[in-house]
Amino acid sequence: MAKGLIVQKFGGSSVANVERIQNVAKRVVEYKKKGYDLVVVVSALGDTTDELISLSEQINKHPSEREMDMLLSTGEQASSALLAMAIHKLGFEAISFTGAQVGIITDTDFTKAKIIDISADKIKDALKKKKIVIVAGFQGITRNQDITTLGRGGSDLTAVALAKALSARTCEIYTDVDGVYTTDPRIEPKAKKLPHITYDEMLEMASLGAQVMQARSIEVAKKFNVIIHVRSSFNKHEGTIISKEAKRMEEFVISGVTLNKNEVKITICDVPDKPGVAAKIFSKISEGGVNVDMIVQNVSHTRQTDISFTAPKADLSKVMRITKKAAANIGAGKVLKDEDIARVSIVGVGMKTHPGVAAKMFSALSKHDINIEMISTSEISISCIIKKKSGEEAVRALHAQFNLA
Repeated sequence: MAKGLIVQKFGGSSVANVERIQNVAKRVVEYKKKGYDLVVVVSALGDTTDELISLSEQINKHPSEREMDMLLSTGEQASSALLAMAIHKLGFEAISFTGAQVGIITDTDFTKAKIIDISADKIKDALKKKKIVIVAGFQGITRNQDITTLGRGGSDLTAVALAKALSARTCEIYTDVDGVYTTDPRIEPKAKKLPHITYDEMLEMASLGAQVMQARSIEVAKKFNVIIHVRSSFNKHEGTIISKEAKRMEEFVISGVTLNKNEVKITICDVPDKPGVAAKIFSKISEGGVNVDMIVQNVSHTRQTDISFTAPKADLSKVMRITKKAAANIGAGKVLKDEDIARVSIVGVGMKTHPGVAAKMFSALSKHDINIEMISTSEISISCIIKKKSGEEAVRALHAQFNLA
């Protein structure tokens, strides 16, 4: 008798080569032997996506986003078929599907499409036949039959969305670390694994640079209350449970420190200081599909001011092109870029009820002579833009300051 459905997702490092694909197959089969129904979502093998991007750049520096999705979706298709083959060799029935085949319908925002609907009929039929279902992550299809991808880390979103659509008992995310840590253990060896973390905290950490999960997948999990278990594909240890509430969460103020080196700061000089100017600039950037984060406008003592903002480094060429055009239209001056920045952030639900958290953060950075260029806050996070060379030092300083070791 089936114990219920589990959705499992294995990242690129988990299926990086033949041996690891075989190990994943063995792990999946172990669950099947225990009586679980299984839907397994896979990423592309190892660095395949990066290799495909590099290949495209050798052909065309500014390729069509539609064609990029056609190209990048092939990575997950390969790994899903190979995993199905590995499971067959172990004597179990499995079938692989693309995102399109299982009815993952998306909008037309190529390279970062949003899921509109999932029919999942093929999955349900295969499960009735007792097959292990393998789904290529990171991809879907528009109503016009164009292949799309769901943005970097989109296989997480595929897994969470399928867990919701299929009413799975849990969604297990397998990666190359044992769970969610207080910070990146490669930066701070004293980082500790968190047994539980809330959706809100994980969403902030993912949005601010933590590499463990895609932020959009956490948004979907929170909206539909999908329980996520982040764990290692290389051992059987318990990982980190992401849920609505985290046990003993009142015992700590800060749950983690993140670092993001993939942002750029744009500064528009000599902006006319009059109503509506900022709206004109940022509406054009928004229409271009670029997400702007921190925004700082200098206090004007003349009739002109400077406006600085941060954006993803991947969108640099696009945002510079749009911003220069917008600046010219409003009679502003030069548009400057600074790629030598990093964002360091602290995250924790406890800071809502504990005063002085910001002061402690700024004090820790000051003691290490780390200058702050921009600051932003939310209810459960504080972020600072600093020079990239100081990023890892800042993480260690803040990790120590808030006693996270």
